[in-house]
Amino acid sequence: MERRTIFPGWGLPVLLVMPQLALTAVFFLWPAGQAIWSSMTRADPFGIRTTFVGLENFADLFSDPLYLDSAGRTVVFCAAVSAISLLLALALATAADREIRGRALYRFMLIWPYAVAPAISAVLWILLLHPQIGLVGHWLNRIGIVWDYKLNGTQAMLMVILASAWKQISYNFIFLLAGLQSIPKSIVEAARLDGAKGFFRFRTIILPLLMPTVFFLVIVNLVYAAFETFPTVLALTQGGPGKATETLVVKVYRDGVINLDVGSSSAQSVVLMAAVIVLTAVQFRFLGKRGGE
Repeated sequence: MERRTIFPGWGLPVLLVMPQLALTAVFFLWPAGQAIWSSMTRADPFGIRTTFVGLENFADLFSDPLYLDSAGRTVVFCAAVSAISLLLALALATAADREIRGRALYRFMLIWPYAVAPAISAVLWILLLHPQIGLVGHWLNRIGIVWDYKLNGTQAMLMVILASAWKQISYNFIFLLAGLQSIPKSIVEAARLDGAKGFFRFRTIILPLLMPTVFFLVIVNLVYAAFETFPTVLALTQGGPGKATETLVVKVYRDGVINLDVGSSSAQSVVLMAAVIVLTAVQFRFLGKRGGE
């Protein structure tokens, strides 16, 4: 039987939710409103006066080949980071879910990278892949493979993808392991008795039951790759060489903070905010359908 808490009036419920509403208003609604307003203005070269220009910043944005290139680069980056981190986390979670000796230690070792700060994570990858001082980078050059992510755009993109995916594997691992452990063992045992073995059993029994968790993680990983990888990319390559690793969030930073083009930077942030809202709506709609089945 469902238990509900009944309040005698509306005063106490309002008082209880006021702190959360205040935090939402101060740290989300007000900055979002400021960004929307700034996206429809344009400042003079000295930044003294602003002029209302309506949707001109958005029109200029979608006709700018540099922005479109950055958007395409971001799509590839987000897809690669999400795919790599999810597939590796799924493989590790499947292995850690088995009855093996020392699995508690394995789980701890697989979770701790999530606690590493993005900037520290970038330093670790520099110490690995730097062409002169990096353990792996120096070794690659010694065996005849030319490796220098500071000059080669493809290598730089590969490096930021690997560093960003590595940081997210632990987060995915936690959810996927919890999802695997929530699957009734009786279902898996029944499939085993019916002759379903190995990958076939995983594909036909386990993966469909795990799909709500996987879909949730797909959305979370796309948002992570689009936004939270900014410190990693900035520390590793600063968007270079050239613009080879300049994702949308890095371009927002460059245009707004370095180039002081606040109107264009705000328009870009509004577009990113709209993309996140759409992804979140899709996630809730999918999970709502799954919950109603």
